[in-house]
Amino acid sequence: MALFELLSYWVGYAVVYLFLLIAVAFIACCLYLKHIHMKYDHIPGPPRDSFFLGHTPTMLGDQRRGANMHDRSLQWAETYGPVYRINSLHFVLVVVTCPETTKEVLMSTKYPKDELLYKRLFNLCGVRFLGNGLVSSTNHQQWYKQRRIMDPAFSSLYLRGLMGTFNERAEHLMDELTKLADSKQEAKMMQLVNRVTLDIITKVAFGMELDLVNNNDSPFPKAIETCLKGMVANIRDLLFELKPWNRPFIKEVREACQLLRSAGAACISERRTAIQNRDNVPKDILTQIIKSAGQEEMTKDDEDFMLDNFVTFLIAGEQDHSNQLYDTGKTPDILEKVQKEVDAVIGMKQEISYDDLGELTYLTQVLKETLRLYPPAPGTSREVSDDMTIGGVHVPGGAIHVFDLMFVGGWKNSSRTHRRSTRTGFIQTHPSLTTATSPSLWDHAAAWDRSLHRWRPRANHKM
Repeated sequence: MALFELLSYWVGYAVVYLFLLIAVAFIACCLYLKHIHMKYDHIPGPPRDSFFLGHTPTMLGDQRRGANMHDRSLQWAETYGPVYRINSLHFVLVVVTCPETTKEVLMSTKYPKDELLYKRLFNLCGVRFLGNGLVSSTNHQQWYKQRRIMDPAFSSLYLRGLMGTFNERAEHLMDELTKLADSKQEAKMMQLVNRVTLDIITKVAFGMELDLVNNNDSPFPKAIETCLKGMVANIRDLLFELKPWNRPFIKEVREACQLLRSAGAACISERRTAIQNRDNVPKDILTQIIKSAGQEEMTKDDEDFMLDNFVTFLIAGEQDHSNQLYDTGKTPDILEKVQKEVDAVIGMKQEISYDDLGELTYLTQVLKETLRLYPPAPGTSREVSDDMTIGGVHVPGGAIHVFDLMFVGGWKNSSRTHRRSTRTGFIQTHPSLTTATSPSLWDHAAAWDRSLHRWRPRANHKM
């Protein structure tokens, strides 16, 4: 009995102290959140949904309804101006839509990538995804070293020698379109163009023969699409992996990641063997990836590092060029100008040369304009430790600055001419965009040249 009373006595004290500890922690948390709010509340922004969750309920609600998050960004920017804040727990996101500030921050090496976002690209649903590749590496020195090693695979001299591959894969697309035209069937251009783009990227970058235009059973397009969907869901919802109802999809994402990395391991092993045997190998991205890991004895970290860049370039190569088809389909005057230029430059040629692409200035402008309006990476973020003044608003250092590149490119408060000149110059000079932009323009220009030279497409607005 005495023992029971003693235990009850101490348990009572423990419960009281535990309650006090929780109360103190709760009060400290509230005070810290209040401090964060007071520090940044002078920045315009929508009202918070709650003291603790901030604007998270609104954003998750948009996601559940399938709403476009960029439409929400547009709405808030039109209401609150070129800089506004978003609160989520103890995080403050400063969304910047000012083109000048966007260029200043993204072109400078003093503002590192945001750890909160980019570390979520390292793993995806418990499986290593982009790791420390070119996109997700937050260490600038490591990124710079990788970038310099990759440069030879994107030199104009090397790309000039790939015109045969571009022509060959574009011809596969023409054969498929011919079959559909002969059978009076509508062409699902988004699917076809995505497949031919991925087919070209895997061929010129990794030496893979997938023939995706004719091979509908290949698991690669579906795996890449699944990874991209999982990546978006994981970034937008910090608790995505913890929700039980997401487990079936999480399993699909894990299997897709494992498929891409296992395919990369097989390609790298085959190419390393060829290099060791002193065989003649192309100076493509795969060769440069192997060089980036060094020539000494490979460790597990070296192998993971190579796979990181393999998956990075494979994912980056899957760009939705259907936006160009969509835009030109609803602007017949632009489509007519492109067709006239293609007919004038290509004429009766069966093979498109490197010099021909240089003469297609209007088509190049259309492709770059689409990249401006629909960039491959719709947004990015940086950690800004310095105080800044954006649009007359003082922004204290220490916040995460988010840049919605789709919105910056289409901001209606700037004139179209100004936005085109600013954005085009930015695409040409920013080092992290040049790598993805050059091959994208080349492979798609080759496919477009042949398509518009042989066909007069019409958009089906009922689909």
